[in-house]
Amino acid sequence: MESNGKKLTATYRPDADKVFNIFKQLNQVPRPSWHEEKAAEFLCRFAEKNHLEYEKDQNNCVVIRKAATKGYENATPIVMLNHVDMVCVAVKEKTFDPLHDPIESYEDNGWLKAKGTSLGADNGMGLSMALAVLQDEKIVHGPIECVATTNEEDGMTGAANLSSDFIKGRKIINLDSEDYDSITVGSAGAYLQFTTLPFTKEEVPDGYSFFTLHIKGGLGGHSGVDINKGRANANKLLFGVLNETNRKLPLVLSEVNGGEANNSIAVSAEATIGIPNTEKDSFLQEIDSYAKQVKENYGKQDPNLFFEIQPANQPAQIIHKKTTDAFIKAVDAMPYGALKMSETLENTVETSNSTGMVKTNDNDFFVSNYSRSFVDEEVLRLGDKIKQLFDEAGAKTEVIMSAPAWQSDLSSPFLKLAEDTFVDVLHFMPRKVAMHFALEAGYYVRKFPGCEIVSIGPKIIEPHSVTERVDIHTIQNIWKVLIEMLARLANEKA
Repeated sequence: MESNGKKLTATYRPDADKVFNIFKQLNQVPRPSWHEEKAAEFLCRFAEKNHLEYEKDQNNCVVIRKAATKGYENATPIVMLNHVDMVCVAVKEKTFDPLHDPIESYEDNGWLKAKGTSLGADNGMGLSMALAVLQDEKIVHGPIECVATTNEEDGMTGAANLSSDFIKGRKIINLDSEDYDSITVGSAGAYLQFTTLPFTKEEVPDGYSFFTLHIKGGLGGHSGVDINKGRANANKLLFGVLNETNRKLPLVLSEVNGGEANNSIAVSAEATIGIPNTEKDSFLQEIDSYAKQVKENYGKQDPNLFFEIQPANQPAQIIHKKTTDAFIKAVDAMPYGALKMSETLENTVETSNSTGMVKTNDNDFFVSNYSRSFVDEEVLRLGDKIKQLFDEAGAKTEVIMSAPAWQSDLSSPFLKLAEDTFVDVLHFMPRKVAMHFALEAGYYVRKFPGCEIVSIGPKIIEPHSVTERVDIHTIQNIWKVLIEMLARLANEKA
């Protein structure tokens, strides 16, 4: 598409070196959801080093304020919005402690990747861009507030609990999008539920052999962005085979664990189960048959998925049989995948659910379900359906997050400015998209009346997974768009 013919406003156009340097520094700081203390401290020290005003709230959310470039003091205040936490996952072979170990990034044929872990480009790259703006005295801008919230990935509790005076600006540039050629103008509402089912233990019955069943090799991915790609959820596959087997054979359970994060499609899952010695052959045939069916169903979408079964030592005790049966049945009944497509947004998932994690604790089972929808009432109905299924099993379900959906005003001059900037800087008209993942924008619109929000970002592939990567060229280009947007907004009076 041709340029609008506008002369670019920003006369100073720095390259993205500062962005990359800050991202590397940020990735030395452990920042999994719920554990952002070190990252908040990093941001506060960054502000002090650059002689900037800052504020940290009780949830470790940080806002750093920078005065306008001289001569632009009366410009419209701008908020650059990001979250500081990341989803931390690692390949099985890597020894990785997300509370202490850094992320090791490297360049590979035009992509930025991580060695054996998720990269943290979601949303570390956007945050690094915002911090680079704060650090560079030559970039022209009006008054700026750089916000970094906590726990965006696992409940959005940081954004949900911001005080009503935490920010002053009402024009917000969110740098948490992952489609480079798009401006995100809407996001799905999100509903995260944690379920616990208490259990007692009992003696192992006589004449049982034990096995550990592993499901491995799934592609996984973001349970919103990638939910329409037909990928397998290892938790659902595991409980599918357990429920099918349990209908035919007197299965007992010692332990079951699966998934890597609440908002990721489960890559792997495993269970240690017992079967009567007389039924071992039937059991192994059942697993083999189920595995072949899974391979047939997911061969194209998830080609590296596989089942592995190994003999296991007899445990000291097993989980009470009645509780085991109820739990297996309930998890197998959980809806999964793209449950409804939008009637108004082409090729867009309207409603979905994914079972993120399953754990066996000392005295109870734990399971998380992450539901999304562009229709707030629909996600509430889905959440209630899931709760009822677990209620029947005797479990307790708690709502951890109920984030509202968000939709921009498509006639907004702020959105038009963003579109024009893409055209003039990158010479193409960006798509306007509503994304099937939750952004904090819904909370901001609700909490700070009068907010206008546009969301942009570089091209990030496979966020929340060990194959997460970001296109370096798109980082540089979004950086150019951001600099030009700030310069144009600086020429608007508040």
